[in-house]
Amino acid sequence: MPNYQLRNLNNFNAFRGPVVFIIMDGIGIGKQDESDGVHLAYTPELDCLFEAPLFTTLKAHGTAVGMPSEDDMGNSEVGHNALGAGRVFPQGAKLVAEAISSGRIFEGAAWKEALTRAKQGGTLHLMGLLSDGNVHSHIDHVLAMLDRAASADVPRVRLHVLLDGRDVDQRSALRYLETLEAKLAALNAAGADFCIASGGGRMITTMDRYGADWSIVERGWKAHVLGDARAFASASEAVQTYYDEDPRITDQYLERFVITEDGSPVGTIEDGDAVIFFNFRGDRAMEMSQAFEDKDFDHFDRQRHPDVFYAGMMQYDGDAHIPKHFLVEPSEIDGTISEYLCASGVSSYAISETQKFGHVTYFWNGNNSGYIDESLETYVEITSDRVPFDQRPTMKAAEITDALIQTIRGGQHKFIRVNYPNGDMVGHTGVPISVRMSVEAVDLSLSRLLPEIEKAGGIAVITADHGNADCMFTMKNGKREPMVAHTLNPVPFMVQDYSGANRWKMRPADTPGLSNVAATLMTLLGLEPPEAYDPSLLELE
Repeated sequence: MPNYQLRNLNNFNAFRGPVVFIIMDGIGIGKQDESDGVHLAYTPELDCLFEAPLFTTLKAHGTAVGMPSEDDMGNSEVGHNALGAGRVFPQGAKLVAEAISSGRIFEGAAWKEALTRAKQGGTLHLMGLLSDGNVHSHIDHVLAMLDRAASADVPRVRLHVLLDGRDVDQRSALRYLETLEAKLAALNAAGADFCIASGGGRMITTMDRYGADWSIVERGWKAHVLGDARAFASASEAVQTYYDEDPRITDQYLERFVITEDGSPVGTIEDGDAVIFFNFRGDRAMEMSQAFEDKDFDHFDRQRHPDVFYAGMMQYDGDAHIPKHFLVEPSEIDGTISEYLCASGVSSYAISETQKFGHVTYFWNGNNSGYIDESLETYVEITSDRVPFDQRPTMKAAEITDALIQTIRGGQHKFIRVNYPNGDMVGHTGVPISVRMSVEAVDLSLSRLLPEIEKAGGIAVITADHGNADCMFTMKNGKREPMVAHTLNPVPFMVQDYSGANRWKMRPADTPGLSNVAATLMTLLGLEPPEAYDPSLLELE
């Protein structure tokens, strides 16, 4: 068992208040023009903080958070991994791409068992998000799996495609379907029986997270497993029909559908089949995994529970072993800041609403669920509303802030961390007025929270995990196109030390990133960061 206890920092003066780490999810630093929702919002607190002496910007995308290239946007999962681990670990997109390139993914037991089932009379089902957003999945991974299945003489493959419109353009589904359908046509011309069987928009079909709305998973189950959905001759026809019926609808909210032939679904999931969920990111793949694997499942009536071999692209929860079988081994993230703080006797408190609760707990703790030391840690989840985020851009910011103020006044926790989801969750809607209001809700929360930290003699540390609200639209052919994906922009990082106990200065760094934050938090707590961590952004004067 590693010794995670930290030494005290030399020449450090103790102070009475807490260190409060505030993550403004999705609030990056954009172009400061009319496309920038952060710039346009009324944010008197942030305006002052941006001028504070202890201010810098952090890289929150690409290789700085373990993604394959600088063209890859960051996301909340990899962002919180980097924030909590203090180092950069290869993330799902990079791990899967390397495993496919080397062929290692096809040499593992899970892939071989899936093919065995498919060759013994079953069907191989591939389920997941169809886009090149590289946040939850990548279409290239699916195409590679189809090629490999064909070369292995798998007789029958069915795909259950979830439409994105969130990490990519809002109405881009037909582009990805065209690529996929062309691949399937080529393989079928060579004698295969591969086709799309069902699908639906990711925000209302299959991809719920943190138990926020199990009806989303139920709709997916009905489409993928039971074949219970509106019928079409092809996936492209389904999408085009939904577009024609509602010109305002975007891909992430398209209703579920099934593909039928002669009046019958072409690919329900049956006993003896194999199912691979090809998303590599875990938060929105966990619940469907549970629906397939849990014998005592009670979140909705499955009607029937087929006996299948089920595997994920990766294991989505290492502690709970969800799923039991997976294709690619995840990075083993050890020595997180929480492990060090618990070993050093530092009490901590983590809070967010449902949409980001797992990020300040599970992802923060290196993709591990549950407490590290329940005697020193308190985790609080505020239940999210089940309404479209653009219709309630304040979300649960007020309730989160109420709980934080009570906790700060209680004085029981030395380290407090919080995620305000507004800038990200509302940013994904692409509705400008709502995006601006979401940023203003976070700023209002800061105006309530910072005075309480000051009264307590504490320190406020404020940043974001990636950008989103900082770009509401892009210009294409002279027209505004809503931008609903994360951005490649840097994020702000600022420190307000109200304790007066120590004098700090920014340390020079070539390209500081999110992984530098953990050591910085340790430094502010008066602890000497481990050598393996990326260095602190601050040092004592």
